[in-house]
Amino acid sequence: MKTLSRLLVACTCLTGVALAAPSAFAADKAADQSFTIAVIPDTQNYVDYTHQKDEGFAFDASQLFLDQMAFVAANLKSAGGDIALKSAGGDIAFVDGLGDNWQHQSLQIDPAHAARGFKRAPNPIMDGHFAPTEKVHTVEMPKVGEGWDKLIGKVPFSVVPGNHDYDAMWTDSNHPPAAQFKDMSSIGVMHSGGLTNWKKVFSDQSKYFKGQPWYVASHDDGADSAQIFTAGGYRFLHIGLQFDAPNSSLQWAAEVIKRYPGVPTIVSMHDFLDTAGNRLPNPIIDNAAVDPEDNSPQMIWDKFISQNDQIFMVLCGHEHAQAFRMDANKAGHPVYQVLADYQDRAQTAKDAGAKMQPGMGIGDGWLRLMTFDMGAKVPQVKVRTYSTHYKVNSVDAPDYVKWYKAEEKPKLTDAEYMKADDFTIDLTDFRARFGKPKVAAK
Repeated sequence: MKTLSRLLVACTCLTGVALAAPSAFAADKAADQSFTIAVIPDTQNYVDYTHQKDEGFAFDASQLFLDQMAFVAANLKSAGGDIALKSAGGDIAFVDGLGDNWQHQSLQIDPAHAARGFKRAPNPIMDGHFAPTEKVHTVEMPKVGEGWDKLIGKVPFSVVPGNHDYDAMWTDSNHPPAAQFKDMSSIGVMHSGGLTNWKKVFSDQSKYFKGQPWYVASHDDGADSAQIFTAGGYRFLHIGLQFDAPNSSLQWAAEVIKRYPGVPTIVSMHDFLDTAGNRLPNPIIDNAAVDPEDNSPQMIWDKFISQNDQIFMVLCGHEHAQAFRMDANKAGHPVYQVLADYQDRAQTAKDAGAKMQPGMGIGDGWLRLMTFDMGAKVPQVKVRTYSTHYKVNSVDAPDYVKWYKAEEKPKLTDAEYMKADDFTIDLTDFRARFGKPKVAAK
């Protein structure tokens, strides 16, 4: 059943604010040319109502999420930043939430897809684990809001919807489960639909984004959104796309890029790379396989990302582990694609003696810190992975390999596995594409 357990979790997808710091402070000029993007991957298992004391769980897993957001708030550029981040060459100028903010849905199937003739097939395996519940409204969504409240008005940020953030996640009647489980193809194919819940928290009219000068464009009430932030001597455009973004989203995003010619652009979405670094969707949660209006990761690359030369980086979550790849776009320039998702890490649960469903995790407080050094001879991005619970970078956690490698990347050597969470990206042609730093740091 281990294969099934890993498959199930594939669809679900204490306090402290200081990193291990180098000994010397960076010079003020160097600090002006560097900054950090904090990347918050899937948080659904933290706020899952079944992972709280009120439901008999060993601890409130949501506290780990709140600690993450407190760490980010303490290290914002606008807050002056913590010594640890400043001495590492920058502090947080942008925050990127990669979706699957909460765990559960509230509907069996959303009305829009039902009206189009889609039908839900019973799925004994999936329905039992992710049955719709009102507690998504009373427990999970409010806790997510409590975390993001810590950043209101303090920093530009983006939050994209993941498959779990939709109102319904249902098995399509044309792709039903097999009578008996044999392999991944036995599960059938699920579809996520309806964004009423997500828009209650993160729409373009929400308290997080309405009236913010850096929130520059939106589509579908904010399910797709665009932000501008200034850091490291450059102005950056960020575009967040909804899960398996439809053609209308991609057309909107292309128009936004045209409004900001020459601005280096980062695109985020929930699902883009799998853990092997392929642009393949999760085979059991694949809107594009069910609905002709939606696009798979490869389709999004072909139709949008590869066609727009300003896009130099793509960030994603959803698939449980880490991956990195680089491809040339249509113009021949590199696009750096980075996956991070730690939702099935369960050491905190083991530490607390918590009983969990097989294959299910919590997240253990791990997030990504991507520090851009735009003053280097060749601009670089230092990618670090830090736990706000264990208060340690991955490379400094003595049991990191023992805790996680067997479940995430068992075929890698220990050194290869450690490198997957701590590495440097050389932005080899960034200045040739976007010029020298010229925007004053703010």
